[in-house]
Amino acid sequence: MREFDYQRASDVPGAVALLGAEPEARYLGGGTNLVDLMKSGVERPALLVDVRELPLDRIEVTDAGGLHVGATVTNSDLAAHPEVRRRYPALTQAVLAGASGQLRNMATVGGNLLQRTRCAYFTDVSKPCNKRVPGSGCPAIAGEHHNHAILGASPHCVAVHPSDMGVALTAFDAVVHYVTAEGPHEVPLAEFYLPVGATPHRETALPAGALITGITLPPAPAAASCYRKVRERASYAFAIGSVAAALDVRDGTVRAARLAFGAVASRPWRAHAAERALIGGPATAEAFAAAADAELAAAEPLPGNAYKVTLIRNLVVAVLTELAAEGRRTEEATR
Repeated sequence: MREFDYQRASDVPGAVALLGAEPEARYLGGGTNLVDLMKSGVERPALLVDVRELPLDRIEVTDAGGLHVGATVTNSDLAAHPEVRRRYPALTQAVLAGASGQLRNMATVGGNLLQRTRCAYFTDVSKPCNKRVPGSGCPAIAGEHHNHAILGASPHCVAVHPSDMGVALTAFDAVVHYVTAEGPHEVPLAEFYLPVGATPHRETALPAGALITGITLPPAPAAASCYRKVRERASYAFAIGSVAAALDVRDGTVRAARLAFGAVASRPWRAHAAERALIGGPATAEAFAAAADAELAAAEPLPGNAYKVTLIRNLVVAVLTELAAEGRRTEEATR
């Protein structure tokens, strides 16, 4: 590990100024991803700017009826918050599906959004990787790629984004707030992660030195929501496929739908084609499968991860069938 300096920021402008003065600085929140990458030599910061004690650790109801979540709120506190559990159950489920209790106690919301890929070629500095060293190649394409992308990938990178939280936030149309030396800014989460294209090392739309200060969730949809994750073992493991969904069904017809996939692309994947296919149609397993097929028609799996197409299709059907049944029970109870 490279030797580095350490400074604790006392306020947001001070944190931004510290990073602006040192191009090789990094913000330090919980450190659950950054420190691992420093140990392996992937990240080599000259300075760590500790932002954990900044006043960004609150969850508040917004004037519009949504929620604002500070960037240093821990994953554990986010999942346990009563308003999150009541309004956005899929978000609570997604957070609890990620990592272990100890890691959730340390990891922060801002850091979760910025975590790097867990591709073995990326984390091994003895191997080439376009995300780590632009232009060096992507050995995963011809090598080990069983948990890599089937949607939105490119010949330059097929890694997937590992966040569970980000999948649920994508389904709920979250907005990311950040600060630069010029002042505060915001960007929809749908635009926060950049398409992988020919520049996989450019992962987000954040300008250099920007500090995430929080996320805002719009008012919760009038629909049941759920997050379902498939992994290779029951204990702490990254997803091989996941779905965040919200479904509003009235009289057997889908009135509204939100759907996002995880572990299938370089960013949480909003399933717009599937949503369009669902709205106005019957709430049946056949219709749910057809909607999944509409989204997965764009899939370009590699030889070792073609199973993900079937996995996501079956997962969509299972989750939406469960939500439709929950909606019917709620509808019958209110008559």
